[in-house]
Amino acid sequence: MKDENQATVALTVGNAVLDAALGGLGELRETWATARVETWLGMVLGRSGRVVLTGMGKSGLVAQKIAATMASTGCPSFFLHPAEALHGDLGMVTSEDSILALSNSGESEELVKLLPSLLRMGLPLAAITSKPESSLAQAADWVFGYALPHGEGCPLDLAPMASTTLQMVWGDLLAGCLMERRGFTRDLFALNHPAGSLGAKLSKVKVLMHRQWPHVEASASLTQVLKAMTGGRLGMTSVMDGETLVGVVTDGDIRRGLERAERDRTNPLALTAVQLMTKSPATIDEETLAIEAAGLMETRKITFLIATRQGVPTGVIHIHDLLGAKVL
Repeated sequence: MKDENQATVALTVGNAVLDAALGGLGELRETWATARVETWLGMVLGRSGRVVLTGMGKSGLVAQKIAATMASTGCPSFFLHPAEALHGDLGMVTSEDSILALSNSGESEELVKLLPSLLRMGLPLAAITSKPESSLAQAADWVFGYALPHGEGCPLDLAPMASTTLQMVWGDLLAGCLMERRGFTRDLFALNHPAGSLGAKLSKVKVLMHRQWPHVEASASLTQVLKAMTGGRLGMTSVMDGETLVGVVTDGDIRRGLERAERDRTNPLALTAVQLMTKSPATIDEETLAIEAAGLMETRKITFLIATRQGVPTGVIHIHDLLGAKVL
């Protein structure tokens, strides 16, 4: 019975948290002002400085996340702690910067104390807050507001829960719009994420491919084909006519070739590359993203692609290369 009661309480509390967040998000979806966002975007893009995020407590933690998101997606940004700013860190802010301040109440003591200095510097000020009548909102040039029709969702209605969710969504909304307006591309994203799986997925094929790969002429014998494949350790060899790709031979091609020779009662050792090969093999431009190469391999159910530059083979990218780089 005790376990059942605890489960009921957990369900009630959990649903209250979800309802609070969903209620705020639903209202924001219907009320956020695109015109206000557009003018803010124009201001940010028209300045050479950075977007400086600031906020206290939980709002400060959300501000740090938004600053990190903006910085990683093409908008120079950093987090400024309001209390530290009051004791010298304000010197990090330049006249070309703009401010995006977060406070659910709009009355955070340290933030309110910082406002006169920001206004004296003539910095454009935007605010994410639920209180349009607050000191922060009144000082701001742009107010990105939200409502909490079902409160925070906290069982005691004390801890910030739904409010930080709404602040985070506003930050992502602004960051997403900035990405679009800046024309931020996958290549630029990769430059900002050189490490980890994100960086690998957004690397180009030419970064991961084998620049030395097995190849034989069309007239190569079965023995020569096997020797090339063994040396290349890719389970394949390309078949070339000069610099022109005419086909590939894989382990499967050899098995099928041997089966045909047995069926036709011909000498398997007389087989040549041109008789074994798969014509028109799958290729991919070396400038293509690795994640797109992975998708092509999965769609065609193959384990490698011939990389090309202007139609000329330049390498081979194997599924093991993608696995090793954590693209897959």
